[in-house]
Amino acid sequence: MSQTSTLTPIASIEEIRSHFPALQRKHNGHAVAYFDAPGGTQVPREVTETMAHYLLEHNANTHWNYPTSAETDEMIARARQAAADFLNCSPGEIVYGANMTTLTFHLGRALGRTWRAGDEVIITDLDHHANVAPWRALEVDRGIVVRAARLVPGTTQVDLEHLTHLVTPKTRLIAVGGASNAVGTVNDLERVASIARAAKALFFVDAVHLAPHDLIDVKAIGCDFLACSAYKFYGPHHGILFVREALLSTLPFPKLAPAPDKAPDRAETGTQNHEAIAATAAAIDFLASLDLYGGSRRERLGRVYAALHEQGMKLARTMWEGLSAIPGVKMYGPTPSQPRTPTVAFTVNGVPSSEVARRLAAAGLFVSHGDFYAMTVVQQLGLGEEGLVRAGCACYTSEDEVRRLIEAVRRLA
Repeated sequence: MSQTSTLTPIASIEEIRSHFPALQRKHNGHAVAYFDAPGGTQVPREVTETMAHYLLEHNANTHWNYPTSAETDEMIARARQAAADFLNCSPGEIVYGANMTTLTFHLGRALGRTWRAGDEVIITDLDHHANVAPWRALEVDRGIVVRAARLVPGTTQVDLEHLTHLVTPKTRLIAVGGASNAVGTVNDLERVASIARAAKALFFVDAVHLAPHDLIDVKAIGCDFLACSAYKFYGPHHGILFVREALLSTLPFPKLAPAPDKAPDRAETGTQNHEAIAATAAAIDFLASLDLYGGSRRERLGRVYAALHEQGMKLARTMWEGLSAIPGVKMYGPTPSQPRTPTVAFTVNGVPSSEVARRLAAAGLFVSHGDFYAMTVVQQLGLGEEGLVRAGCACYTSEDEVRRLIEAVRRLA
């Protein structure tokens, strides 16, 4: 995660919150505090306005010789540039799709066509199952062997020595999450990249939970593929897949014969969700707009992310310390002194996680509960179907909301 010693000037928390109409919601007389950001953030007006503007003023299919079709082509090109600035790659390496899971299955099918039975993929026990099921499917479809690097339950870190030990001459891909959506662990992606390079294997990153909290640089990471979802960083329900240019131009993606065969269109099946593409770019530009200095989109995003990281980790530290001091509350994941996202997971002794969430919701505090599709993590932590309670901070989370959460859990426990 990026580190800063002083808060870079960006818009104030009051200004940021003013962009989110959802923050005006009341429940049982309480102002709603949304701690469910790891499952999906709230959306600023700019994003919905952009979506509506596209649908009402420019709606058309692509590549035809009339104005709204040309305008749609231009919008998609601009949106690819926005996503490229967001990930530090070229626009021609950006693939849009329904969501990270669908895009990863699609990529898996293409890669599977290039592999033989007995070839191997390495995943980890920390992963969201969107980075598990697509590769497990290749066990059935292609005879691929999937191996999983261990999770160290006490630290919720991936055992990278074990991951290294799993590498063989048949390893074709190493696929890991950038950060755990369940417990907030941030993985050492640069080290995993070096392991993959040494093995002459490809490297895939599930960055769905990392993208809202750390400005991604695919060049610095050294990955071949990276996927994320816009609805985790204030955008619509839509997915982005980065594919290194040489691979995007050559991988045998399933496609219709008449469809374009040039990158990146060749990886996008059917008519895309144009309004979501426009809104995804608007979400990236919203983040950049929080900067008070100016400059390129990437420069502005860098300053905003540095400031939001410091702000988020301050809130996470307060939450961690406050909750861990409550008798009967057990915390999971790295401590705030370790690399992590501002996502805190806990259980309350004697109270099912679903009941904790229900009772907090009655006080206007919206938290998630369960396994969050990271079921292997929950199982290895020795938890049953009730799983964890999860509270995550977003750009609009305030100190007052964090204090409300701590006090409500104290009363509940």
